[in-house]
Amino acid sequence: MSTYAHSINKNQMNSSVVTRQIGNVKVSIQFYSSSIVRIVKYPASDAYPQKKSYSVIMKPKAVRIIGKETTDCITLSSSQLCVALDLKTGRVNYSTPQGKPLMQESRCTFERRQGDKDAGKYKISQTWQIAKDENIYGLGQLRDTLMVQRNRHADIWNGNTYISIPYITSERGWGLYWDNAGRSYYEDNAQGTTFTSEVGLCSDYYFIYRDGTQDGVIASIRDLTGQATMFPLWTMGYWQCRERYKTSDELATVLDKYRQLEIPLDGIVQDWQYWGCDSNWNAMRFMNPYYINKVGDPAWDKYLPGDMRKMKPQQPRIKSSDEMVKYVHKNHAHLMISIWPNFGPWTQPYAELKAANALLPFDTWPRNNGVLVYDVFNPKARDIYWKHLANLYKMGFDAWWTDSSEPDHFEKPGDDDFLTFDGTWRSVKNAFPIVHNRGIYEHQRAMKDNEKRSVQMTRSGAFGIQHYGTFSWSGDILASWQEMKKQIPSGLNYSLCGIPFWNTDLGGFFYWEYEQSPKNPAIQELQTRWMEWGAFMPLMRNHCSSPMVSELYLFGQEGDWAYDAIKKFIQLRYRLLPYIYSNAGACVQHSNTMMRALVMDYASDSNAIARNDEYMFGRNLLVKPVTDPMYTYKDQQKRGHLIFPDVKKAAAPVDVYLPAGNDWYDFWTGSRHTGGTTIQRLCPIDIIPVFVKAGTILPWGPAVQYSSEKPWNDLEIRIYPGADGTFTLYEDEGDNYNYEKGAFTEIPFSWNESTHELTIGTRRGHYRGMLKNRQFRVVVIGQQGEHTVRYNGNSVKVQL
Repeated sequence: MSTYAHSINKNQMNSSVVTRQIGNVKVSIQFYSSSIVRIVKYPASDAYPQKKSYSVIMKPKAVRIIGKETTDCITLSSSQLCVALDLKTGRVNYSTPQGKPLMQESRCTFERRQGDKDAGKYKISQTWQIAKDENIYGLGQLRDTLMVQRNRHADIWNGNTYISIPYITSERGWGLYWDNAGRSYYEDNAQGTTFTSEVGLCSDYYFIYRDGTQDGVIASIRDLTGQATMFPLWTMGYWQCRERYKTSDELATVLDKYRQLEIPLDGIVQDWQYWGCDSNWNAMRFMNPYYINKVGDPAWDKYLPGDMRKMKPQQPRIKSSDEMVKYVHKNHAHLMISIWPNFGPWTQPYAELKAANALLPFDTWPRNNGVLVYDVFNPKARDIYWKHLANLYKMGFDAWWTDSSEPDHFEKPGDDDFLTFDGTWRSVKNAFPIVHNRGIYEHQRAMKDNEKRSVQMTRSGAFGIQHYGTFSWSGDILASWQEMKKQIPSGLNYSLCGIPFWNTDLGGFFYWEYEQSPKNPAIQELQTRWMEWGAFMPLMRNHCSSPMVSELYLFGQEGDWAYDAIKKFIQLRYRLLPYIYSNAGACVQHSNTMMRALVMDYASDSNAIARNDEYMFGRNLLVKPVTDPMYTYKDQQKRGHLIFPDVKKAAAPVDVYLPAGNDWYDFWTGSRHTGGTTIQRLCPIDIIPVFVKAGTILPWGPAVQYSSEKPWNDLEIRIYPGADGTFTLYEDEGDNYNYEKGAFTEIPFSWNESTHELTIGTRRGHYRGMLKNRQFRVVVIGQQGEHTVRYNGNSVKVQL
């Protein structure tokens, strides 16, 4: 036996690689950090594969490794992870440095491809053995009710509503990323847990283990794929969206109505066809006559979308798209606009992309109009894309809705052989959304006048997409209770892949199962419950498909149960903004996660970790969305009916499991409950179960109509006693990248349960315009009164 120690030199990467040939396969082991190891296997007859990773941006760091080698085994140990290579079988086993087994490989196979554009490459399969009773999570957003990903098959091939990510993670605190962007499959059965890819040069995966926690795994994911970027404060407010506002006047009128009714709002969305008809698809210019004061002009009539040709011509009050943007900003809101990865044949981008041989010739949506997707893998094509998108950027749009980023594709035999700049469609398709969004993000960051953060909401996703100013929404889902149930575990498993920002169309998108009217009581109940859940999502955005309409005031008026309940939760969202924005800051500065599956905080509670209907919002709030109708029903004609004449007086119960390990406070009443128990919580239409962990310090913001209306100079600080607790209040300039240069502050709060003492620590950091002096009004739940604390940035203690 030989024993050796070496430090991996990041400037001499070869020194970090241990390679052995075992049979007809070579196995390469490389530590990227003390918690991340990369395993590459390839046929010994081939050279070391030179492959591109679309997600991994990390370069190997200097890591001290202790190695031991015998005739049977090589063992490599960092301070956090031990890797053992069996020199007879080629299998790799993983354990902690203390010897606790984590998981192990079994078989790896290579099957050479023949008879297609990937001939000479391989179909690759790698299987691991995982303990039968071990819960596995991840795989992205699979749109089903499964929280635990055992004993199942999943296609790793993205589509609308289905974001598959070849990443799994365990309740025991390890993660595994299968680095292949092509058509792949996941299979977990009695024979093992397997990733298979249709094409590749090698088996290539990363194994991650830091400290046995999901937070440790996710911190390592951010090291590997890039830290999350900070979204502007305004994005944490409420967004109004609909398919679609057909004129600038219609959009402006909706904003006017929200302001008149004092319904808080920060974002409003311009959906598709502002460019006109489908032949002019995604021109990235306003060419619809109703947006540019060309109504009735024969030269522009050809651009009218089909559903607008029979509209009675009306001259707009807002005469141009520039004026629309200015109007939204003048009314203290922000504007997101829909952009796509495909172009109609009338557009200038289409002509330039065609000349560059950068259009993919497959059938996409909208069909039968000559629309084609651009080759996002071609760097020249990405330059052309931004060249035209820059026109909208210069107009002042605040966010991009990068729709159809799978992209839409009506597949037929032979399509997998289409050649992109980087290879066959079969081999790269799942990387499309990250390359597309990264291209937009990097181009915007390169603009000389770049003064605001790049914000992209995209329909698909990929491992590492959090690094590029991008969050996903869950696609064009059905408006139904069953669909709502699927969204909770889908969002949680997506977040467990290291991507902290996600949301859904609140209420769902397609209303096929209902009579499509906001006056339908069955729709009103579904919409209300989904909007209530939305207040506790990383981002809160309402949406629907035509002919349904979703503006709050269309569901009723003040005094009506649906209207009042939805408005209550939009207002609640704004009171929680200091908590929400601080959690977003923690995601960026400390690799935290906003929407936390219970395995993240209660891994030792077997009753909690498999739940698919509850989660932690931040580290302090337990949320259980109401996902069943309680007060209405739907008949065979899709009409809705009330079960109770007065819904406001109804209060049916919902079962809530409170995880073991701490006490819990009812958010609404302040009543205290013991953890490790299931309780029944009455849920009238304006209440969903939310519980606060004992030891929580919860900042409570001012009542506002938009996020920046009032400064946070007089925050209420709520203390939920029963355990020690901490919280960090994060603040920055709100919408620029100065935070990357350290321009942000963190104010630490800590609660000592034994002494009932609150410490507000010394403020860390500085930024232009920050509050140097302020006050906090401290309230202890269960006690009368409040304590006002003056704060100037220096540490202060308060006895309560």
